[in-house]
Amino acid sequence: MRKIAVCGVSKRAIGMFIKPMVETFASTNELVALLDSDPKRFKVCKMEVGSINHVKEFGEEDFEVMVKETKPDVVIVASRDDTHVKYIVQALEHDLDVITEKPMTTTAADSKVVMDAEAKSKGTVTVTFNYRYSPYHTKIKELILNGKVGRITSVDLNWYIDTYHGSSYFQRWNRKREYSGGLSIHKSSHHFDLVNWWLDQKPVEVFAFGALNYYGPFSEHNPSVEDGRYCKTCEVKHECAYYSRWNSRSNSMIVKDDHISSDENRKETYTGYRPDQCVFDSEIDIEDTYTATVRYDEGALLSYSINFSLPYEGYRLAINGTKGRLETTEFHAPTRVPFPIPEQTIDYFPLFGSKETIQIVKREGGHGGGDPVILEDIFLGEDPRRGYRILSGSEDGAYAVTTGEAVWKSVKENRPVKIKELISQYPVES
Repeated sequence: MRKIAVCGVSKRAIGMFIKPMVETFASTNELVALLDSDPKRFKVCKMEVGSINHVKEFGEEDFEVMVKETKPDVVIVASRDDTHVKYIVQALEHDLDVITEKPMTTTAADSKVVMDAEAKSKGTVTVTFNYRYSPYHTKIKELILNGKVGRITSVDLNWYIDTYHGSSYFQRWNRKREYSGGLSIHKSSHHFDLVNWWLDQKPVEVFAFGALNYYGPFSEHNPSVEDGRYCKTCEVKHECAYYSRWNSRSNSMIVKDDHISSDENRKETYTGYRPDQCVFDSEIDIEDTYTATVRYDEGALLSYSINFSLPYEGYRLAINGTKGRLETTEFHAPTRVPFPIPEQTIDYFPLFGSKETIQIVKREGGHGGGDPVILEDIFLGEDPRRGYRILSGSEDGAYAVTTGEAVWKSVKENRPVKIKELISQYPVES
């Protein structure tokens, strides 16, 4: 029986880790501790998961006390992004295994700190990059491993975030780079990890452009320039296109989203925190639009873009190789797409031959059916029947974060940024 402590009792922690742990995986895993800066989060968690009322609670600075009193084997880190490094390193210093939400850290420097700590520890770090587990993404990995496209030469990945999901980042703590690392890290690290995994190559150089086009005080959608407004009490909210698109005047619309709370839950407050801050505030210091080119150590090139304010959500992907090409298009959150959408398939175009259309067996669960499968690997151990590595480690987490940091630094400095400028390839010797 593994004893598990959770640092950061976020909605993500409750839904992704705590509920499955006690409802599905309780035969081999026991929740022994909750740690957070806000006691209200303990109350909410125990109301939602009634069987954990006995679990001990600890403040954010009580990690050492928590370990001494509850003796966990594993620490799950699901706190605000910038706090991950603190809890990961403390756990490793106690030779504990760590399971952390993405991004592993918010800076390349902190990623190096984690890898160095892991090198000196008996514990290991797992980063929960659940996008790898989508049945479409695992099928693409298998096609690549089977040699269908040959040696990969280039990847085109264009990611689209709709106005509901996109605006939520600018209502919450994510809008400050000091907390999230910016969206090229908080969000795009998912995508960079996915490409790194498909390619089985390491990024070496990045050049990018980016801007704040939709949010912030100078947005053309801002009804009036004023700081400190909140959606729930804003006097001009019905003149705000982002609010009006997803809320009726009686505020009764229910919007489904894998990533964030919907309906009135989106406007709940924890102590000293509101997730309905105005998307036009002047304190916003991150970008909402990026295009980037990434060069890899074995010659592959990535052309990437992401936009956080579009009419629909999803992505378009093409992978080119010396033997052929893979293409797929996905529309996320179909209930929010204002037009009929086709079923997702994977199209394979051999370099010399006829197109094949590959249908995928779908699965239930968040992130395209990826969440239930990664949870099995996390709580039961990796599936031995799978013929390739899929769970991410600290090096995977570090390369994803460092690529994201290289993106925004390239934007700010208008120059190519080499990965080795930001992080050395290997941790220190233990």
